[in-house]
Amino acid sequence: MNIFGVGLPEVTVILILALLIFGPKKLPELGKQLGKTLKSLKKASNEFQNEIDQVMNEEYKEESTKSLKSNQKNEIYQEKLDSENKNLSKKESGNN
Repeated sequence: MNIFGVGLPEVTVILILALLIFGPKKLPELGKQLGKTLKSLKKASNEFQNEIDQVMNEEYKEESTKSLKSNQKNEIYQEKLDSENKNLSKKESGNN
């Protein structure tokens, strides 16, 4: 068993020291407070991760939109070039 990089013997020593320092009456209350603290830290961590994911998704969407617009502009430009090339070809073949 390994909790936060601390093995079973270390956890046992910590619990015995906590029992000696705080006493059997105060220990359950401290455990409850520790549980609440860990729960709030986990909630804050999840909220922070969700915000990071949201920002990353927004940046990805913006990048995708820019890329799509750039591709559309390139296609329009290519169509114009093709059209101009066809017109030049027709003029050259008409002159011959």
